[in-house]
Amino acid sequence: MNNTLLVLSIAAILGLTACGSDGDNGINGTDGSAGTNGQNGKDWSAANQWYIDGQTRVTQAADYTPNTDAGAAKNIILFVGDGMGVSTVTAARILEGQLNGATGEENSLSFETLPHLGLAKTYNVDGQTPDSAGTMTAMITGVKTDVGVISQAEGVTRGNCASTSGQNLMTALELASIAGLSTGVVSTARITHATPAATYAHVPERDWEADSNLPAEAVANGCKDIAAQLLDFNQGKGVNVVMGGGRRAFIPNTVVDATGKAGKRNDGRDLTAEWLSLYPNAKYVSDRDGFINLDPASTDHLLGLFNSSHMEYDYDRVETSVRGEPSLAEMTAKSIDILSKNNQGFVLIVEAGRIDHAHHAGNAARALHDTIALSEAVRVAMEKTSANDTLLMVTADHSHVFTIAGYPTRGNPILGLVKSNDANGLPSATNATDANGMPYTTVGYANGLGFASLATGGDERYNTAALAGRVDLNYTDPQSAGFHQEALVPLSSETHAGEDVAIFARGPGASLIEGTVEQNHLFHVMNYAGDLVNKANAAVQ
Repeated sequence: MNNTLLVLSIAAILGLTACGSDGDNGINGTDGSAGTNGQNGKDWSAANQWYIDGQTRVTQAADYTPNTDAGAAKNIILFVGDGMGVSTVTAARILEGQLNGATGEENSLSFETLPHLGLAKTYNVDGQTPDSAGTMTAMITGVKTDVGVISQAEGVTRGNCASTSGQNLMTALELASIAGLSTGVVSTARITHATPAATYAHVPERDWEADSNLPAEAVANGCKDIAAQLLDFNQGKGVNVVMGGGRRAFIPNTVVDATGKAGKRNDGRDLTAEWLSLYPNAKYVSDRDGFINLDPASTDHLLGLFNSSHMEYDYDRVETSVRGEPSLAEMTAKSIDILSKNNQGFVLIVEAGRIDHAHHAGNAARALHDTIALSEAVRVAMEKTSANDTLLMVTADHSHVFTIAGYPTRGNPILGLVKSNDANGLPSATNATDANGMPYTTVGYANGLGFASLATGGDERYNTAALAGRVDLNYTDPQSAGFHQEALVPLSSETHAGEDVAIFARGPGASLIEGTVEQNHLFHVMNYAGDLVNKANAAVQ
């Protein structure tokens, strides 16, 4: 691939001034350059080794992989299950099968049927166990960076606006827009949250979601909040589809939405109204009824914000009244309908963001139901696109300290207490017990808030203290959605885990997903399959 012109031509056009950057070398072009002030005194302005290594790995893989042609993918869809480690995939597979009346173990989630599989190493530059900002930056820019940093290189100091000069990294969404493709980003989290934000924004602190979150230093040095950067996204024809939660970052603090929640903006801007004035055939929807009634044929730019904060867990999702929300599968289908009108193709990023939140709360049931919802969204995307022209990948940004343990018999409820086989190899009638004679669940956490049995569960768990030690589970219902599993180490929130995560893929370029790779490899696969850099470069000549 020849990216020689991209550094000069695209940098000159974009300027990349979103966070006070002077735009100098602020893209990942030929060398993935990201400005000076690199970590440990290295000068990264000449070459970003993460980008070079990723590009080299893809080129080498393409050389020995038959029928892998650069630019063969018209469309690219990347699904990210936030926090969806391998143990989560396994448990969700079993739960889905059991919900359908089977033993569960033999079931497969939709994306487990994809023909190509690899593993991604998820660490951040400064973190053995990563966060979502750094991991999504790697996947969407081809360059690894620090914990908490969104689409900027490791030369920044987290939370310091002045350090961002020359550090902005070009994202796959930006490249696609410049190249004339349609683009979309969908999430069940706030659309300003780390994973979706990394597709369109550039900030040294993931928490700068609204202007009210900006510290004085950031304001003084010209940094903009994440929501404002979405409205400033002017590459190509802008982002075509944006759907998720996070309405509060888009409306003034003097405005109360239909659910009674006030906005978070101090600057008085109503970004939802500004969206409608930015583009022809633009639409804004805030509930499921508006979403269902929206016509893709007459919509070229869609902003859907379905909750003040994160969207509901799929288990709790309501489909009627003002609080009604579309499912992840519905949002995926509508996105494809809108984006596929462009004959040049599209790039769509879809995040199941709340798998992560349920795990942090120690609530396996909701995490697994959101994983099943992701599987349904992938199934819809597989049906609405062709493996001949669409690269479809499913992965996670990181894992969680979630485990499947004990020796439960085949078909034992995955969310239940462990019942092992007896001496005759038959399922025991009694629960397995620990050294103290107490039963235990099949799934659990290495750390976190620990046991709770709540009426509804979900995020209310964060209002209770961590519970250390074992609990007698004989008179509890571990299969209820309000049950929260025990944790070994009591913490205020369960943590991410550092092991590799799976990558499932089909379509042009999918054969480049094999073995164990750095997480930034995914960008380079998308770039190779869609020829994004060269198309963007050609568009600005």
